[in-house]
Amino acid sequence: MQPEQRFFPISDDFRSPYARDRDRIIHSGSFRRLEYKTQVFLNSQGDFFRTRLTHSIEVSQIARSIASHLGLEESLAESIALSHDLGHTPFGHIGGDTLDECLRERGFKNGFEHNFQSFRVVTKLEQRYKSFLGLNLTYATLEGILKHSYPYDKPFLPDSIRETFNLDTHPSIEAMIVDRADEIAYISHDIDDGVASGLISFMTLKSSNLIQTILEKVYAEGITEDEDEMFRYRFSSHLINHLVYSLLENSRDKIDNNRVLSSIISSDESLPIGFSTELETEIKKLKKILFQELYQHKHIARKMFAGKQAIIGLFTALMEESKMLPSYYYEQIQRRNKHRVISDYIASMSDRYAMKFYNELYGREG
Repeated sequence: MQPEQRFFPISDDFRSPYARDRDRIIHSGSFRRLEYKTQVFLNSQGDFFRTRLTHSIEVSQIARSIASHLGLEESLAESIALSHDLGHTPFGHIGGDTLDECLRERGFKNGFEHNFQSFRVVTKLEQRYKSFLGLNLTYATLEGILKHSYPYDKPFLPDSIRETFNLDTHPSIEAMIVDRADEIAYISHDIDDGVASGLISFMTLKSSNLIQTILEKVYAEGITEDEDEMFRYRFSSHLINHLVYSLLENSRDKIDNNRVLSSIISSDESLPIGFSTELETEIKKLKKILFQELYQHKHIARKMFAGKQAIIGLFTALMEESKMLPSYYYEQIQRRNKHRVISDYIASMSDRYAMKFYNELYGREG
C-alpha cells in the first residue's frame, strides 16, 4: 500500500517577498557575470582567487547569519548582499573610477557611480517582464542597494527616485548589516588571497594587533604557517568569527526587533550596527596596511593599469563608432543617451571580455 501523499496549498508565490527578491537576483544575467569580474585579482590569474561573485556569496552568508541571530529579516539581508555589487565594472574600483572620468571629461557631469549602477541594473537594465523593466524587487531591497548604510541624496538622481525614496533617511537595519558584512568579507578574503598569491605575508600583517590576536588563536590549535592552506583557512575562519561576534556583542542591545526601521536615526547618531570604538580603530589600521602592502603592490598596480587603459580605449572607440555595439545596445541609442548606453555596456562586461575586445580593437595580443 502506497503511503498517503500530502500536498500543501500553494499560493501565487510560496516565497516571502524578500526570498522572491533573492531568487530573482540569483537568476539574473548580471549576477552570473560577477563570476568574471575582479575583486582584487583579475579572474584570468587563477581559479582560486575571489571574484565579485564569490565575494557576494560570502557577504550574503555573513549577513544572513548576523540578521538571523538578531531576529531580523534574513532574506532581506541576503537579497541586498547578493545584489550590492551588480553595478561594478570590470577591473574593480579602478574600472568604475575610469569610466566615471571618461564620462565627465566629455561633459557628462553625472558620471558613473557603482551604487547607483547596481540600482539601475535591478530596476532598468535587467529585463524579465514584457510590461515593465527591472526585476520587480521590493522597496526595502531597492533602498538597501541604493543607500547601503546612510542617506543617499546625490545631485544626479532623477525625480522619479526622489519621489519614491526618502533620500534623507537611513535604510533598514538589514542594509546596515550587509554593509558591515561586506567589510568583514573583503578584509578576510583579501588577506587570504594576498597571502596565497605571495604578495603579502602574515609577518607583514603582524603589526596589526587584530591580526596578532587571530594568529594566536590559530597557533593555539597547533597549526603552523608551514601548513599553508590549512593555516590560511583557520585564520580566515577565526577572523570572520571574531569580527562577527564582536559586531553582535556591540549591536545586540541597540536593535529594535519590532521592525522599527533605522530611518528614525538622525544623521548625528551612531548606527546601531557596528564595532566597538577600539575595534573600529584596529580595523582602520589593518585597512591601511592592506592598502599599502597589497592593493598598491606593483603586481596589482600593473594589472589595474592595464584595466584602466582598456576602459578608456573601449569608451573612446564606442563613442566614435557606435555600430560596434551589439544590436541590443545599438538599438537603444535611438531612445536613450548614447554615452549612457555605452557606459552600461562597458559596465556589464567581464574582465576577460573587456580585455579581449580592447586587444581586438587596438591590435594587441591577448
